[in-house]
Amino acid sequence: MHSFEEVRSTIQARQSLRINDPYLVCFDLAVDGGKRYQGMYLAELEGDDGRKYLRISTPIGPVTGMEARRCLRFNWEQRVGFLAVGDLDGAPYLHLCENRPYELLDEKELVRLIDEIGPLGDRLEKAMSSGGDTL
Repeated sequence: MHSFEEVRSTIQARQSLRINDPYLVCFDLAVDGGKRYQGMYLAELEGDDGRKYLRISTPIGPVTGMEARRCLRFNWEQRVGFLAVGDLDGAPYLHLCENRPYELLDEKELVRLIDEIGPLGDRLEKAMSSGGDTL
């Protein structure tokens, strides 16, 4: 993949978009056998060197009351995805993210990342919200 438009086309062929902005798309990924849904956000980032990246992220929950040590231990154990804090509707939220340069991304890898990050984000959300499905 060489551009965000290629990513958008791949996603639109598979999902209904909730947000469809120039460099941001969002959709609800069915997880847990279709019993739950996880919001997935794909956005284009630019590195300091001008290189373009795709960020795949899913919100986990509000940062309030989360234990930083638990989050950092989770980060250490991950092979794909990392935890970060970003705003959602003006409030700080914990997100599970993955950034990939376009030149290392093809359709198969994009789908694999979404299929890995979405369910993992849902499991984290359940663990941190006592089984809730807020996002």
